[in-house]
Amino acid sequence: MDKSNFKSDLGIALILGSIWGFAEAALGFGLHRCAALVSGSIMTGVALFFIAAGWAVSRRYSVPVIIVIIACLFKLFDALLLNLPIRNGAVANPMFAFLTEGLAIFALIAIFTDQRLTKKYSRVLLGAGSALIAVCLFPLVKYATGIPACVYAGTSIPLSIFFAPVAIAFSAITAPLAFPAGEKIRLAAASYETAAKQKVLRYIVTPATVVLCLALMVIFRLIFPESIS
Repeated sequence: MDKSNFKSDLGIALILGSIWGFAEAALGFGLHRCAALVSGSIMTGVALFFIAAGWAVSRRYSVPVIIVIIACLFKLFDALLLNLPIRNGAVANPMFAFLTEGLAIFALIAIFTDQRLTKKYSRVLLGAGSALIAVCLFPLVKYATGIPACVYAGTSIPLSIFFAPVAIAFSAITAPLAFPAGEKIRLAAASYETAAKQKVLRYIVTPATVVLCLALMVIFRLIFPESIS
């Protein structure tokens, strides 16, 4: 892999991962309690958007992998702000969800060819299929973290399964949208054709975005200390 391309991809991954990490905190409903009903299903679609966008940027697994790692680090930072242990259901379980969402979409990308993923219906199937796999895997979280998945009130059905149709339908929309978004990001990065412009992206735009997202998360937690995903 070309060294300059790797650095550019790394910068994009950091940006996308940071935005996703902040979105998880800002759109969530509360770190001190289980996900509020359908919120986890909505966030599945959001997660698949960022992961698919990372793939669309470079067509390399390394970019979405880094994006997932950054989102997990933001979740840990959020827990630190709220003085919560890692082995808390609102910390460890969402991180497990990030991993299942990443694994799900990677598995289907490996099955679909690049040529097929140029078709809109294939992208819809990618999003819907990834969501289906992720929500079915999530109940296994108790074996990974020791913390059972939240269940729908009055039943023993995990929320991820109960609201699976919502996650599937929403992801069928967000995943296709991620491809043109990722392609636009790739074109924008390619416009930094000179070494000087590449340094601007690498040493100014990327760290500024990461710092901004971290700062916004701190401000968000000061205003809404009880609200998390």
